[in-house]
Amino acid sequence: MADLSRISSSPTVMLGKPVVRGTRLTVEHILEELAGGLSMDEVIASHPRLTVEDIRAVLAFAAGSVRMERLASVQVAS
Repeated sequence: MADLSRISSSPTVMLGKPVVRGTRLTVEHILEELAGGLSMDEVIASHPRLTVEDIRAVLAFAAGSVRMERLASVQVAS
């Protein structure tokens, strides 16, 4: 299980967005890089302070954030 203590949020860092602890790298930024097709290894190469455990914490945080959300509708691309 991912260590969610690796994710922190403070109003004085990145406007309070969740970041990887000890960095200014937002959860949002890491997710965008992964969604854009970068592998974990490529993200780590781009941000040497990150670890695999940090990225797992980002993914677990994101999953927890949307776990209870409901979408009104989802349109499937044809």
